[in-house]
Amino acid sequence: MFERCSVCISSCLQEPKSARCDDLESLKKRQCGVDNIENPRGSVVVNRNNPVTIRKKDVAEKLKPEQITQIQPQKLTLTLRSGEPQTFELKFKRAEDYPIDLYYLMDLSFSMKDDLENVKNLGTDLMREMQEITSDFRIGFGSFVEKTVMPYISTTPARLINPCTGNQNCTSPFSYKNVLKLTNKGDEFNRLVSQQQISGNLDSPEGGFDAIMQVAVCEEQIGWRNVTRLLVFSTDAGFHFAGDGKLGGIVLPNDGKCHLENNMYTMSHYYDYPSIAHLVQKLSDHNIQTIFAVTEEFQPVYKELKNLIPKSAVGTLSSNSSNVIKLIIDAYNSLSSEVILENGRLPEGVSISYKSVCKNGVVGTGENGRKCSNISIGDEVSFQISIESTSCPANNKPEVITIKPLGFNEEVEVVLNFICDCECAANGEPNSEECDEGNGTFECGACKCNDGRIGRTCECSKDEVRTEDLDANCRKDNGTDICSNNGDCVCGTCECKKRENPAEIYSGKYCECDNFNCDRSNNQLCGGHGRCECRKCVCDANYTGSACDCSLENSTCLAKNGQICNGRGTCECGICKCTNLKFQGPTCEICPTCPGVCTEHKDCVQCRAFNAGEKKDTCEEDCNYFQLIKVNDRDKLPQPTDQSFPLTHCKERDANDCWFYYTYAIRNETKEVYVVEILECPAGPDIIPIVVGVVAGIVLIGLALLLIWKLLMIIHDRREFAKFEKEKMNAKWDTGENPIYKSAVTTVVNPKYEGK
Repeated sequence: MFERCSVCISSCLQEPKSARCDDLESLKKRQCGVDNIENPRGSVVVNRNNPVTIRKKDVAEKLKPEQITQIQPQKLTLTLRSGEPQTFELKFKRAEDYPIDLYYLMDLSFSMKDDLENVKNLGTDLMREMQEITSDFRIGFGSFVEKTVMPYISTTPARLINPCTGNQNCTSPFSYKNVLKLTNKGDEFNRLVSQQQISGNLDSPEGGFDAIMQVAVCEEQIGWRNVTRLLVFSTDAGFHFAGDGKLGGIVLPNDGKCHLENNMYTMSHYYDYPSIAHLVQKLSDHNIQTIFAVTEEFQPVYKELKNLIPKSAVGTLSSNSSNVIKLIIDAYNSLSSEVILENGRLPEGVSISYKSVCKNGVVGTGENGRKCSNISIGDEVSFQISIESTSCPANNKPEVITIKPLGFNEEVEVVLNFICDCECAANGEPNSEECDEGNGTFECGACKCNDGRIGRTCECSKDEVRTEDLDANCRKDNGTDICSNNGDCVCGTCECKKRENPAEIYSGKYCECDNFNCDRSNNQLCGGHGRCECRKCVCDANYTGSACDCSLENSTCLAKNGQICNGRGTCECGICKCTNLKFQGPTCEICPTCPGVCTEHKDCVQCRAFNAGEKKDTCEEDCNYFQLIKVNDRDKLPQPTDQSFPLTHCKERDANDCWFYYTYAIRNETKEVYVVEILECPAGPDIIPIVVGVVAGIVLIGLALLLIWKLLMIIHDRREFAKFEKEKMNAKWDTGENPIYKSAVTTVVNPKYEGK
């Protein structure tokens, strides 16, 4: 088609449509004058570019939050042409002494009783610690328990008054209560928190998501300023989320609006819990950074939740919340050291990409191009942001998108204008004589036909000529395909389509020809040795064949001996076709089934050089086909590096196990054999060393056997002697006298003897 300028500039960067629509260099090559080329370009204009604020804590004059700038520039206008990205730089610098609003949202179910005692002095203590970070700090307090319906709480009258068991004095259950609006009075925080009482519920998960939603959307009641907003969520239990409300008969989804009356959430019984995605959206919209202060038991659950909520952190809360101040300080430092950019909804057909240049020159692309980490106060980082349009919006009106760092109130406003038409279109000539005597508007060198008119110059009328008659002129040989399905029939004439590759062209009266559908060889059109004309190859010189893949040169068929295919075949298309099927290879030089050269000529070399071998008797008749040259040793044999003709080295063995060496070569059609005239025969064995060795071996083996026998006998004797000694020690002898024994001694006593 003969494209209009507006269509061209919206698409030709990706897909050229006609000879009028092409890249700039191609148009210049076709002798298009520079004044006649319409080539509008995109642009970037910075509308507001206030420098980032340098603010010190020790300066007497304090700036208001709205006077502090951390991101630069603040507003830009981009003019986009289809397919042409526009890039700008965005700088971010953390300001010192930046104001902070912190809201402490605490679970007041019964299990948090000891935690409440430690939080009662949190206000003044946290105020004192935060003075090291900012001189402008405010703190607020809220509490939550659960939805006030079954089965989350007991609805019996007594339990509604005091949900705790035993002698515990608890307050009535509630969903969410805003106890203290954000204030810079730490003692007021302590006073109001000291008045709070624990409540109770039935199930383990709590209704914290209802409370987070109200804290996020009720900006006026909470008292949020446009500064750093921190929400500390303290609990020792899990959470309910969207869908859990059905257990209590609550089916309406959370509406994400503020429902605080007298600082109490009044619609917990009416709306379901919010979903995680709903919370993410609201927290992001209101620039709130969340710190989950939870006990060790629920760390895994809230770490998974943190991965779903950008600019959030998780800290481990001790069993009685004694470490809450350190937890808050550490979490704030972690959150504030990272900047993550996000953009608002993009118009259809518009894309955006980021490239970050972070601290120490670290570069990030893709998703990492949106963020920088480990940023300290005073550090400046930059982002290269590219915005590209692939089409014009339907209404052709400017669009506005915003880019902002998560958790910060500042944002960059980007106005997008789209180039959807050429400047020359404004100077079009209505009812021009150039368009078939006034049947169209002549603009940008082409006709824009009036309604009911078609054709390059609007020469045809849809009412006067039937479409079927026009299409008949665009069918080849009365076929069914209009313009061979490669073009459009415009007023009875084929306008051939343009392909994505400008070098590929349809041509012919019926667009039946092209220059890219010819035969290919080696994955190249016409084998790279010709050009494609109307789907047939026109070959270069010295090439033939349907794909110009047949070379008429025979240099590739020459063997090392200078013969075509070694005299064993013919050269066809630069490739040897071996006539003897035994041979193969690029020049028919290989014969896998043939005996080797050495084996083939062994017998003849042996008979002529040494008058031996199987052909000794027929040597003169069978072996006179080569010239024999004898040399003294192997070093005198011709070497392959010294020759310009094929040469083979051979080593063969005769019947006496003697080796002989020779070479076989063909020089100028003369077969030459160089042979070493001295055989290499193995020497006979030396008998004496063999006999001595055998005798010595027998003697040594005998001695070894004797030593082994002697050793075994010594071991056996020692064992027997030890056994004897053991039995000797264990023997028991009878110490009584022999009854047959009579002593030979007789003792006689004198009766008169009195021992004197």
